[in-house]
Amino acid sequence: MTARRNDTDRPVFARIWMAAGPRLDREGFVEWRRRLLHGLSGRVLEIGAGHGLNFSHYGADVTEVVAVEPERHLRRMAEAAADSAPVPVTVRAGSAEDVPCAAGSMDAAVCSLVLCSVRDQRAALLEIHRVLKPGGELRFLEHVRAGNPAGALVQRALDATIWPLLVGGCHTSRATTDAIAAGGFEVASATHFRFPTTAVPLPTSPHVLGAARRVT
Repeated sequence: MTARRNDTDRPVFARIWMAAGPRLDREGFVEWRRRLLHGLSGRVLEIGAGHGLNFSHYGADVTEVVAVEPERHLRRMAEAAADSAPVPVTVRAGSAEDVPCAAGSMDAAVCSLVLCSVRDQRAALLEIHRVLKPGGELRFLEHVRAGNPAGALVQRALDATIWPLLVGGCHTSRATTDAIAAGGFEVASATHFRFPTTAVPLPTSPHVLGAARRVT
């Protein structure tokens, strides 16, 4: 595979995520992944596929998954996971802001724990809008800004200091659902939940699972 100009090399973060992702699934996050992907069909774009944890949960109505991942270590793991996926998966180098797909070529797009870490969230959503067919569906599962002022204040303080450097560019305080609505999508559903449900909420506990339609 030819490396694109927006490849990234974050071996430390890649090792952390390769350990953390399966652990979160064992603790129950896998059920949210399944809900995220349920009922999808046709050609699906997955942004920031990581090492392919979603691949095994796509249903038979999906004809192809085009999985975009900029981090080269994770991408190699995703390519291995694609070999055993129940649907055809093509793993490509690229970023959310520079998707290697033609305009209007995808029936649906999936963002799973990625819109928190893209460099430019608005540009990423415009790019997803570009590659989706009119009426195409965006499914999203993201951790988002806390609904209470104290929690949001802690998140903003972390985002302004060390958190993005430690966790692969992640920002905990993004109002992602609002950004999706402003990016040419009509939000059809948005379920807010906490994960993990610790006694003291973590900065990354507030999540949203949702679906939106591409509008012109």
